[in-house]
Amino acid sequence: MRHGDTINNLGRKRAHRRALLRNLAIALIHHKRVFTTLAKAKALKRFIEPLLTRAKVDTTHNRRILFRYLQNKSAIKELYATISPAILHRPGGYTRVLKLGPRHGDGAEMALIELVDFNPYLAGESLSRTRGTRRRRRK
Repeated sequence: MRHGDTINNLGRKRAHRRALLRNLAIALIHHKRVFTTLAKAKALKRFIEPLLTRAKVDTTHNRRILFRYLQNKSAIKELYATISPAILHRPGGYTRVLKLGPRHGDGAEMALIELVDFNPYLAGESLSRTRGTRRRRRK
């Protein structure tokens, strides 16, 4: 029975799971969004939200704790340089998980996890292509 067992083991041993979440967190910090399975996205959300909360206060102690989890200096620099000022006044909920549907190969439910304050579509920036040639004839 799994009474009170709240962690999703993701079919991996502890060391492999920690390495997976660490790599996903670093990718999320660098790229601001990651495409992965829904189970991994939900596990990553639980892993990275406390780290983002801790990153709001720039102290040596917090940097050391973040380094213990991430073990990547460039990710921590990116976290404090760009992400921390953007989420400073947000009381929580720094990430968003969007379901994308099943993967064609094995049917695994796919998801997009992104940092909320770094979505260019919601920030007013236009990512649409420049207007090109028309594909049909005019009447």
